[in-house]
Amino acid sequence: MSTAARKGAGARTPAPRAAAAAQARPAKAPRPPKAAGKPRSRARAGRLTPAEVHELFSRLRELNPHPTTELEYSTPFELLVAVALSAQATDVGVNRATRRLFPVANTPQAILALGEEGLKRYINTIGLYNAKAANIIATCRILLEKHGGEVPRDREALEALPGVGRKTANVVLNTAFGEPTIAVDTHIFRVSNRTGLAPGKDVRVVEEGLLRAVPEEFRKDAHHWLILHGRYVCKARRPECPRCVIRDLCRFPDKTPGPAEA
Repeated sequence: MSTAARKGAGARTPAPRAAAAAQARPAKAPRPPKAAGKPRSRARAGRLTPAEVHELFSRLRELNPHPTTELEYSTPFELLVAVALSAQATDVGVNRATRRLFPVANTPQAILALGEEGLKRYINTIGLYNAKAANIIATCRILLEKHGGEVPRDREALEALPGVGRKTANVVLNTAFGEPTIAVDTHIFRVSNRTGLAPGKDVRVVEEGLLRAVPEEFRKDAHHWLILHGRYVCKARRPECPRCVIRDLCRFPDKTPGPAEA
């Protein structure tokens, strides 16, 4: 056989070891197709649907048709002072102080007449009372000089008052004037994230999410329903999930088990 013939014959016949390896090598499995509609993020996957949001607020409304703040007040000015005092304080503690203060001074003129030191004697049981007294005195002066002694029904004017931020302005606009604002405090922030109602990393994101998610018919009272739910049911350390009326809608993965589940 010629050299050329020997080369041709060798090219047509694979070496036994190479042939065995080729037969033993498994075929590559095809890549599974991506699932249609797969959520882009965990937060989006845990968000309540519009129908679930409507059901959530329907249940909260059924339990408490006319919710309101637990701060005691009779005028927009009293509410403004009470909310200003409530920062890093409990409503119970604020009410205890204002029950002594308001019978003596419940207008900007009367509180200015007390003076900063006089005001402190009524609110010194509340945290940060020194700074709060200074802010309230300064607020009273501005109300008299720029607003005729009345609390303005305007966000920009409210937020221009000393010690008044967006949350306080939202509370006053909602509770005193009936505006459909939602003030996000620690309770509402927690409930919004746990349930999937309006997940967000900061209070402004949660507020904007709530304003988009909450149907108009519930928006005026949403603040009160959510804060009361967070304060008495969806508690920070140990939520009382077994008695929660929206438990089946809630996306929180670490629900507190009931007696039968423990």
